[in-house]
Formats: sequence, C-alpha cells, structure tokens
Amino acid sequence: MSAGGAPVVPPPNPAVSFPAPRVTLPAGPDILRTYSGAFVCLEILFGGLVWILVASSNVPLPLLQGWVMFVSVMAFTFSLLFLGVFLSGMVTQIDANWNFLDFAYHFTVFVFYFGAFLLEAAATSLHDLHCNTTVAVQPLLSSNQYNINVAATIFAFLTTACYGCSLGLALRRWRP
Repeated sequence: MSAGGAPVVPPPNPAVSFPAPRVTLPAGPDILRTYSGAFVCLEILFGGLVWILVASSNVPLPLLQGWVMFVSVMAFTFSLLFLGVFLSGMVTQIDANWNFLDFAYHFTVFVFYFGAFLLEAAATSLHDLHCNTTVAVQPLLSSNQYNINVAATIFAFLTTACYGCSLGLALRRWRP
C-alpha cells in the first residue's frame, strides 16, 4: 500500500509485454536448406563477382560504375550480415517482424540492383564511343575492359534476378 491507501501495482514483466519474434524461416544452418537461403548465397556469390569485375575494369566510367560499385559492395555486405543473423540464430533473440524486414530488405536491394544493372549495361554499351585524347581518337573502353564489363553486366543481371526471387519468396512469407 502506498501512503494514500491505494495498492501499488507491480511493474509489468518485460518478457510478457514484448511479443515473440515473427519469423517463418528456420534459424541456424537449416536456413541453407531453404530456397531463400540458397538465393541469399547466390546473391552473395554473384554480387561479389559484380564487385570484383567492375573493380578489375579500372572503372573507366566512374559516374556510372561508381553507383554499381556502391550497390554491389553494400548489398554484398548486408546480405552477409542478413545470412549471418539467421545462421547464428539471433533471429530468435531479436524481437522484430523478420518476415517484414526480409521483404523490405529484398525490395530495397532489388530496386537498387536493378538500377545498377541498367547503369552497368549502359556503361558497357558505350564501348564504341570514341574519345578525343591528346594523341589520337581511341574507343572509350579497351577490348579487355569491354569483355570484363560484359561479364559484370551478366552477373549484375543474375544478381538482380536472385534478389527478385528472394523478394517474391519474402512477399509470400510476409503476406500469406
């Protein structure tokens, strides 16, 4: 009883006041046995290849390919983090709607990667554009840079497709 005669209400139990995390994907190594886990692994693999290929072309068009590098590095990093959170089982410890977070993450990265794919394809298509240099007129991309950018464009498309498939699976889990 308090000084005024009213009973003292105990503070709420924090374990009771927070709902359990909402996630339908398995935690731990079992995530690798799902389609979503396989697509995240492919996103990491193909995204890493895009990053390596664009960097190895010496980024001849930094205005276009700078965005491609940014998107590929950030998506690679966040996909590794996303997979790590599921593999470590932390999804069961963190109170969040993981189905919605999965959908929001894959939607955002799909939109960014689609734009990066278009920019990489545009940069590759400019290979016949001739630039005026002090000595002679040369093509914008050398033959080697062109071949590397073609491969980067193909892998950017495959990565975008993987993020699109992950987005579709995440949408099905979020809105059954």
